[in-house]
Amino acid sequence: MEYRTSDGSLKSQGEIRALNKNVSIPKVWTADVCASLNIDPVLEAPKPEASGAYKQVVRNGAVQDGDNWVQAWVEQDMFADTTVDGVTTTKAEHETAYQAQLDATAATAVRTKRDGLLADTDWTGMSDVTMSSDMTTYRQALRDITTHSDFPNLSDDDWPTAP
Repeated sequence: MEYRTSDGSLKSQGEIRALNKNVSIPKVWTADVCASLNIDPVLEAPKPEASGAYKQVVRNGAVQDGDNWVQAWVEQDMFADTTVDGVTTTKAEHETAYQAQLDATAATAVRTKRDGLLADTDWTGMSDVTMSSDMTTYRQALRDITTHSDFPNLSDDDWPTAP
C-alpha cells in the first residue's frame, strides 16, 4: 500500500514510519491515523492492457478520483531512437530486433514440443511394429510444423492431431 504525502510524493508504510520515528503509529491504519499523519491512502487501480505490440503500461504516480487517490497508469512505447558512441539505432530497428528475439524463443519452444511428440511415437517405427498410414502422416506433419504459415507463433489448433 502506498500513501500520498502533503508534498505530493508517494511513500510506503515503512517510509512513513521512518519519517515519524517519534510518533506512536498503530499497526492498523484507519482514516483517522492517515488524517493525523497528513497522508492519503493510494488505492489500487487495475492496470490497463497495452494497445499495441510494442507498447507497455507503467505506473505514473497517483491521481485524485473524487475523494480518493488511485494509482495512475500511462502507456508508452517500449523503444525509442538511441545513439551510443555516435551510432544511432532507430525505434523500428529496436522493434525488429525485439521481435526476432521473441520469434527465436518461440521457434525453440515449438521445436522442443515437436521433438517430444516425435519421441513419444518413436516406438511405432521399430522393426517389429507396422506403422499405420495415419501415424506416418502424423509424424510427417510434426516434421513439417516449421513450414506452417503461422510458425513460430502457433496456436493449439495448428498442431496435428495424434491418431
